Amino acid sequence: MGGERSVYTLAEVSEHNNSKDCWLLIDGKVYNVTKFLDDHPGGGDVLLSSTGKDATDDFEDVGHSTGARAMLVDFYVGDIDSTTIPERTKNIPQTQPQINQDNSSGFFVKLLQFLIPLIIFGFAVGIRFYNKSI
Repeated sequence: MGGERSVYTLAEVSEHNNSKDCWLLIDGKVYNVTKFLDDHPGGGDVLLSSTGKDATDDFEDVGHSTGARAMLVDFYVGDIDSTTIPERTKNIPQTQPQINQDNSSGFFVKLLQFLIPLIIFGFAVGIRFYNKSI
């Protein structure tokens, strides 16, 4: 790729999104991985699915070896214009509102959970003894 460093926008990188022309954006650097599609252990579709966006998280989540990271040097074509990448939004899990429960109702429920089976058992034993005495 001529040894000349180029700076690309995300839109320019996004245009290279097929099996005949596949570019990835990883850690602010642009890589032309078209020649590697057939050799990629996960298959070319894995690489194609990461086009058009910042693929850094996809790359890091897999846990690539140092050898795989060293291979990136051969595919390097330039850097990304960081102003063209949308800011990442952090997903903050929503917290459930705390319901103010009266502890006395919890005690009452637990008491019923204990007493109802006990009452049913006593009723069953009573019927059994009543039937035997008849």
